[in-house]
Amino acid sequence: MTAAEQLRNEQADFVAAVAGELTGFLTSRQAIMSGISPDIEPLMGSISNLVTGGKRLRALMCYWGWRGAGGQPAAQQVVTAGAALELFQAAALIHDDIIDRSDTRRGGPSVHRRFTELHGSRGWALDSERFGHAAAILTGDLCLSFSEEAFTDIGERAAAGTRARLIFNLMRAEVMAGQYLDILEEVAGPVRDRAGAVTRAQSIIRFKSAKYSTEHPLALGGALAGASDELLRGYSAFALPLGEAFQLRDDVLGVFGDPLTTGKPAGDDLREGKRTVLVALALDQASSAEAAFIDARLGSPDLSEEDILELRRIIEESGALAATEVLINDFGAAAFDALDSLPLDELPKTALRRLAEATVSRAS
Repeated sequence: MTAAEQLRNEQADFVAAVAGELTGFLTSRQAIMSGISPDIEPLMGSISNLVTGGKRLRALMCYWGWRGAGGQPAAQQVVTAGAALELFQAAALIHDDIIDRSDTRRGGPSVHRRFTELHGSRGWALDSERFGHAAAILTGDLCLSFSEEAFTDIGERAAAGTRARLIFNLMRAEVMAGQYLDILEEVAGPVRDRAGAVTRAQSIIRFKSAKYSTEHPLALGGALAGASDELLRGYSAFALPLGEAFQLRDDVLGVFGDPLTTGKPAGDDLREGKRTVLVALALDQASSAEAAFIDARLGSPDLSEEDILELRRIIEESGALAATEVLINDFGAAAFDALDSLPLDELPKTALRRLAEATVSRAS
């Protein structure tokens, strides 16, 4: 077997094991929830739907962090950790879609939209949208609870006070803090000092996305396998800039991406009013009139297709899009340089390189 085949087979085995772990976990919880009421089924169905498929980026970062630190292939501890990360990701997506007023996820209705449609199809009383939001919040909370249960199932390596537990706890707290900074910037950004917009946007992507997408999952896998402090610092030097490149690419796709590959409407971030690094750079580099147009129309509930085209024009012609691409390349280069310095065996290093390449150059 070639090294490429070994990597492909080992990674496929792990992804399949995580899928099986998620199925088994949710099946066992379904039995408990059904005992409460059969009406709970849509919540469980929404969670199952979200954790089925996806790129498994966080689980894979965790796995190769584990293997790089000497962990055995497909060991149960790292499979369970991967499942816990996927459940946390699903909870974050559910709540993020509510906050962003996003009606689509992976090409289909978001969870709150599914509950809104359920209300309408059943002819229930009162406001369907309010029900959809409330039901989705509870679904996200349930999924978050499941993530904690799954992580606890790892056992002694994830017990209170361990390095892995501290990383898992910090990851969840940082995402909530980053999410708040994100919604704060949407409402406060137009009246704040424009000179600090790029710095604030970079802080948001670091704590809302970059750390929990790459840095913490990689460190979590390493910690579970008993990685040294030096190796964990090396993991961070690689994974944090990678995560920042990942989110910057996401921001570009949120404005300029093809709906057929992103699963989101064109210009969705503009409708949601996201004050990303891309937008902050446009505010900094555009003319006063163009910056005023961005402030006035970004996130407007009546944003038209013509408005989206104009916002895209300003972002591109101001040089903000090109500047963001430079940042993506710079963060990517920093990540690859750090990866080259990591004292890893060839298999995990190659796997991490391929994950990094796919992350920086992705189209969806």
